Parts: sequence; C-alpha cells; structure tokens
Amino acid sequence: MNFLAHIYLSGNNEMITIGNFIADGIRGKKYKNFSNNIQIGILLHREIDSFTDAHRIVRQSTKRLHKNYSHYSGVIVDILYDHFLAKNWHLYSETPLNLYVEDFYASLEKNFEILPERTKKMMPFMIADNWLLNYANIDGIQRVLDGMNRRTKNKSKMNKATAELNTYYEEFENEFTLFFDELIQFSNTKLIELTKRINNEP
Repeated sequence: MNFLAHIYLSGNNEMITIGNFIADGIRGKKYKNFSNNIQIGILLHREIDSFTDAHRIVRQSTKRLHKNYSHYSGVIVDILYDHFLAKNWHLYSETPLNLYVEDFYASLEKNFEILPERTKKMMPFMIADNWLLNYANIDGIQRVLDGMNRRTKNKSKMNKATAELNTYYEEFENEFTLFFDELIQFSNTKLIELTKRINNEP
C-alpha cells in the first residue's frame, strides 16, 4: 500500500503513524533505535506490505498491468489503491480528508528531528504539492506517476498507467474495496499483537 493507506491503518497514535510512514527508510533491525511506538509503526508497515503483496485480489489488480509495466505493476497498484481510499474517504473516516492530512503534515513538522534523512528530503515536496489530498483525483495520481517514472529514468513508463486506470476503473475500485476491508481487519489485529509484543520486550 502507499502513503495514505499506511497512515490510515496506523490508528490514532501519532508515533505509531510516524513509524508506519517512515518505515521504508528503516532497514533491518535499525527500527530498534526508535521509541516503542515508532517501532510498532515500522513493524506494522512491514506486516501490511507482506499481507498486501501476497493477497489474491491485489495480484488480480497487478496482473492487469503486468504486460505493460512488468515488475512496476505492484507499485502502480499501491498508488491506484490510495486513489480509491482518498476518493471514498468518507466511507472510512468521519474526519474530512483535507483536515486529516493537514493534521498529519503538522505532526511531521512537529517531529521533524526524529525523521530519517530520506523522509526529511521528501517531506517538503509532499506538503507543497499536497500529495495525500490530491490522490483523490486522477490528475493528482498522474502527477505521482509522472514523478515515479522520472525516478526510474523513464524506464518504467508508469506515467502511462492512468490509461489502464480509466479503462478498468470499476474493476480496480471493486478490487480495492474488497481488499481494503480485509486489510483493515488484518491491520487492527496486528497492531494489537505488535503493541503487546514490543511493550513487553525487556
């Protein structure tokens, strides 16, 4: 899953949310250098990624893209699923998306010193272009895919994937909805397990 989903699935704990958000920049056991709640967030992120990558519905979505985008298909699906989460946000949260993301950006700025360098470099661009809010529209998704394609030096051709999104919009949305309901249940269970485990470690 992409940024918005990871943030949402962290629950209401600020530090767990930050841990989940920064997890891609924390390798191996380096998560142990952080506070307990950030550790929980990092480990939750890894559990979510493993569950997502192995899930039959997600594989169904990626299969639709594989011919044109090969191993980049999974990255594209992560971004497309964030689009559907943002678009249908009212089904998942009572807090309007614009207020939710403003609170998250404020949390990042407040905790800037503990963020890894990778996140510190990315954060100004994320906030200036309001990535999380703009996931809700296809133009916003296009800008994200354009940026990802540039980072692959135009090898991925990911910038063209909005064509498939438009063609198979209903199929992708149905797959997201079915999958995300399962992912919410999985994440809630894992969050409880990880909280008990990390807080009880010597």
